[in-house]
Amino acid sequence: MSNGWRRLMGSRGIVVVALLAMVVAGCASTRKGAQMEGSTKDERNKPLYYDFGDVLIPSELKLDREASFVFQTPAMTAGVLSMRGRVTMPSLIQFFESNMRKDNWQPVSSFKSVRTIMLYQKENRWCVINISEGAYNTLVEVWVAPTTHEPTSFRGGMSGDLSEGSLLK
Repeated sequence: MSNGWRRLMGSRGIVVVALLAMVVAGCASTRKGAQMEGSTKDERNKPLYYDFGDVLIPSELKLDREASFVFQTPAMTAGVLSMRGRVTMPSLIQFFESNMRKDNWQPVSSFKSVRTIMLYQKENRWCVINISEGAYNTLVEVWVAPTTHEPTSFRGGMSGDLSEGSLLK
C-alpha cells in the first residue's frame, strides 16, 4: 500500500471513530432523555381528583367539559363528570372498585354487561359510575348526588313485602 492510501485510511479511521463516538453519545443522551421523559409521563399518568374530591379518576380519561355539569355550594358538590379515553372496561371497573373503597365509598350494587353501572354510597351522598365502550374509546360518567337521609344498610338480596301493591307481582 502506498503512503497516500495509508493517509486516506488513517483519516477515514479517525472519521469512523468520531462517528461511532457521536452515535454512542447520542444513544446515551436519548436514553437519559427517555428516562427523564418517563418520569414526566409518570407524573402525567397519576389519577386525578376533579370536582368531586373523593372520586379518583384515571389520568387516561379526558374530561368532556361540554357534557359535564357540576353544582357546588359551601356544603356540598353534586353533578356529573363525563370523560372519554382509550381504556378497557375491565381495567376501569377494577380501578373504581379499588379506589372508591380507599376513599370510603361503600359499594351498594353493580350491573356488569356491555354497559356497566356501579353504585356507591357515602354519609350523605350517592355516586353512580356509568361505563360504556364505544367504537374508538370508552365513555365514563360519574354522577354524585346528595341524599336527604342517613345511609341505608344494604346486606344483599331482596327483602321487603311483595304485597298486592308491588310492581313485582
